[in-house]
Amino acid sequence: MSDGILIREATHGDLPAVVALLADDELGATREKLTDPLPKAYTEAFDAMAEQGGNHLLVACDAAGLVVGCLQLLILPHISRMGMPRAQIEGVRVAASHRNLGLGRTLFDHAIQRARASECGMVQLTTDAERPDAKRFYESLGFKASHIGMKLNLEISVPQTQSLS
Repeated sequence: MSDGILIREATHGDLPAVVALLADDELGATREKLTDPLPKAYTEAFDAMAEQGGNHLLVACDAAGLVVGCLQLLILPHISRMGMPRAQIEGVRVAASHRNLGLGRTLFDHAIQRARASECGMVQLTTDAERPDAKRFYESLGFKASHIGMKLNLEISVPQTQSLS
């Protein structure tokens, strides 16, 4: 692991830091709502993840205990490939102050170890086409662009943020 970095399961108290990481770039800033207090949708999603099982929000904390990275690891049972479980990695972020120091690699090493321990035969992820640096990073870890990812955005009502006034 990187010097002084601890990877652990996130807690409710980590949610503001995780949302701040998710919102800290051009794409994330359009998708996340970083308010105080956070919209309850984040807490509800966190609770649903915990209830689901096999759905882990991992955080990387520096020596001072500050959350400086995160990712979501899902362990997915499958019928295909003779019932081989696989792992899905989502929502990877590293604080700008900690980029290019090996923290992302440390987070992935930890997530991949967890996937192996869960007897997953593959780890998969998608990356936004507007993030070429992320694609290069994933390729440096051994990920291959073997499939064409497709998404269909569904129109849903997004909860309104609470006013602080």
